[in-house]
Amino acid sequence: MFEANTYRVILDRMLGRVSQDLDKREGSILFDAHAPAALEIGQLYIELERVLAESFGGTASRQYLILRAAERGITPYPATHAILRAVAEPDTVDITGKRFNLGELNYVAVRRLSPGIFEMQCETAGAEGNRYFGRLSPIEYVPGLARAELCEVLIPGEDEEETEALRRRYFDSFDETAFGGNRRDYILKVNAIPGVGGCKVQAVWNADLNPAQLIPNTTVRAWYENVRGTLPAAPRAWLDAVYSAAADKKLTVGGTVRITLIDSEWNPPTPALVDAVQQAVDPTEYAGEGAGTAPIGHVVKVTGAVAVPIDITTHMMFESGYDTDILRGALSETVEEYLLELRKAWADSERLVVRVSQIETRLLAVKGVLDIGGTAVNGAEKNLVLCEREIPVWGSIEDKGSEALREQQIFHGGGLCK
Repeated sequence: MFEANTYRVILDRMLGRVSQDLDKREGSILFDAHAPAALEIGQLYIELERVLAESFGGTASRQYLILRAAERGITPYPATHAILRAVAEPDTVDITGKRFNLGELNYVAVRRLSPGIFEMQCETAGAEGNRYFGRLSPIEYVPGLARAELCEVLIPGEDEEETEALRRRYFDSFDETAFGGNRRDYILKVNAIPGVGGCKVQAVWNADLNPAQLIPNTTVRAWYENVRGTLPAAPRAWLDAVYSAAADKKLTVGGTVRITLIDSEWNPPTPALVDAVQQAVDPTEYAGEGAGTAPIGHVVKVTGAVAVPIDITTHMMFESGYDTDILRGALSETVEEYLLELRKAWADSERLVVRVSQIETRLLAVKGVLDIGGTAVNGAEKNLVLCEREIPVWGSIEDKGSEALREQQIFHGGGLCK
């Protein structure tokens, strides 16, 4: 808006208002008197341009975007600490509260899950805590401890929300209003839980029933397992149907909601993360009572996205000096990157499609690959359409040599929603 007001333009305008009878050449008294003022005014216009840009959500830098988003009640998601599982030997040793080191990171045992199994929290917030596994070194002496090892991530740590993600949330707040347990309300609250990368919300069923009494408890489950084998086929089928409906929380008051998750690393969530979200949204022991973020009357079932391994078979030609064994790492990495892009788009897509054309295009870009054709995904030379609750993960790639391209069709796979 103010980009035309440069130092030289301003100086020329100022000198243009001075009589032509006076010396206005560079180095003259008049020139030297006007030049510093023109420079300061030019700098002022630059700052005005910056102030204008910082005034709008689409162009504001992070500092001022945070201030703008705060007006909508939106703040950046903070960095969170990774929660991991560790094994201690012997299993009689309790390391709860003890601190350990692995590489450049420190961890603390926050609770005992079972004999010899502990929940560890990385002391450094962020995704860095998800990266390392192996032998733990105690920072202080632990009597009787022979060995401790970090095994797997239970709830991934997340870095502070990126600027563009915050900007997207800011603009999304104008499109949909989160209120009273509507779909947008669920999505915002679930995505804010540490470790969650995205979710889908689906209304499953409505009825006027008491959920706390209909969900099978331990005694009912034991009775069911004992009695079902003694029943004739027809009563057993009926009992199985009713028991499954009750166990899946489909026999409820008001309505049921199913939330499907993907973790912040864009992978299927661990049972620990699913349980943490379940407890935060609608604790099972208080189903439908509004004990979590879900409204009273909403019985919520939290599940993880289902991983579908993607196995690729194809027919490839290579440049001289290259073959499948040499390029296997690069080929696998290329397909993995494509599948990661799909998983990142999962929460905003009705369902994902693993496209043969995309796979072939990306593999052709790998140095050393001359031609490709006859590509099959999970045994079929067709696109693979996944269910709305499925996500693609890398399986394997196999080269069958060079053949002509075949007709491509869409294959509806996965099977989860059939």
